[in-house]
Amino acid sequence: MAKYAGPDDLTETAGTETREGQRFSLTRMARLLKVSTSGYYQYVKRRTATVLTPRQQRRADLEVKITGVHADSRGTYGAPRITAELREQGERVTEKTVAKIMASIGLEGISPRTFKVRTTVIDPDASFPPDLVDRVFDQGRLDAAWFTDITYLSCGEGEMFLCAIRDGHSRKVLGYSIADHIGADMVTEAIDSAVQTRGERCRGTILHSDRGGEFTAHLTAKACFRHGLRRSMGATGICWDNSPAESFWSSFKHEEYYRHVYATKTELIAAVDNWIDFYNTTRRHSAIAMQSPDTFERSLRAAAA
Repeated sequence: MAKYAGPDDLTETAGTETREGQRFSLTRMARLLKVSTSGYYQYVKRRTATVLTPRQQRRADLEVKITGVHADSRGTYGAPRITAELREQGERVTEKTVAKIMASIGLEGISPRTFKVRTTVIDPDASFPPDLVDRVFDQGRLDAAWFTDITYLSCGEGEMFLCAIRDGHSRKVLGYSIADHIGADMVTEAIDSAVQTRGERCRGTILHSDRGGEFTAHLTAKACFRHGLRRSMGATGICWDNSPAESFWSSFKHEEYYRHVYATKTELIAAVDNWIDFYNTTRRHSAIAMQSPDTFERSLRAAAA
């Protein structure tokens, strides 16, 4: 079966010679190969042109800018966040265009996958505070509710655990601690760090967690009482009751942790410090109008002033 010929086939054929040393007629070859002569000449003109058309120049510029934003995001941003970044830089571009260009040059964002190592161990003798959140995670203002959890990490020197506390409205990480063991002491360290970030504004703030023994421990309860935090816990074994914390771990692990190998505990701690700083100051969050937590909080304070 004969296949359709394109301008490349015509270019090659039109340049061949017969046994008598005469070239084939371009008109005849165009007819036999089922292409138009005008289309062929336009194709040759485009191939030999040294100046890009405005459309080609626009495409080339976008490719460079999209590649730069993707690299600045540590290879994590997909089309929605890259579009937001470009628009802030003054570009008028649609998310569909960005996605199309990313696909053509082989760029893609990070897509979280479900994976979790169980760290919640419940103390059967503990008493549990009520659920003061009831899955209303964003209560409309800063320091209305904080969310905390612990996740498992590892490096070449052994296992590590990370406890973090975030604001439910701005998603900012207010305090965190890293240790080679899991316990109430690392929770209280994260609480002290978060309170230092917020100051007296946090008195009356809800601190929501799961029912792990490190959160029900007397040491944690004492730290909450000292700082005026109201303890809150979801139901046993229901991950949706603390989904902001689960979402944060997913972002951290897929954007940073799973993409690297850490030889030492010092290297792992430095990576956590660096990523959380990036998360707070730079990384765009879809739930807060594609702003970083720090930018979002500054906008709230400016509006209030």
